Amino acid sequence: MTKKHWFLLETEQQYNEAVARYETIKYATAGEDHREKLLLVHLIANYEEKNWGLPEVDPVEMIKIRMEDFGYKASDLAAVYGDKGTVSKVLNYKQPLSLTMIRKFSEFLRLPAAALLKEYDLVN
Repeated sequence: MTKKHWFLLETEQQYNEAVARYETIKYATAGEDHREKLLLVHLIANYEEKNWGLPEVDPVEMIKIRMEDFGYKASDLAAVYGDKGTVSKVLNYKQPLSLTMIRKFSEFLRLPAAALLKEYDLVN
């Protein structure tokens, strides 16, 4: 099998191929696959930033937008985080995102963690 050489992602097809390859090797921790994974992270992030810049909204609204994009419900987030009540409180602006939630939701929703770190107001 010939090893694929990666270059800047310029088309959606190249992007989809990179994401598919990343999904295959995302748990690699050493060797060539690990180095390829690190390269793909940069290439994918660069393509997404260039083509799909994130809207200027608070972190909870961004989560809701991505949930809609992927067809997820609050129960899907609860399955990732492990606590339906806390997820509900966060989505209703009654509790702030925790660092653990930011990490898990960032990966699950393919959002940069930095986008979920912005301050936002809670309701009483």
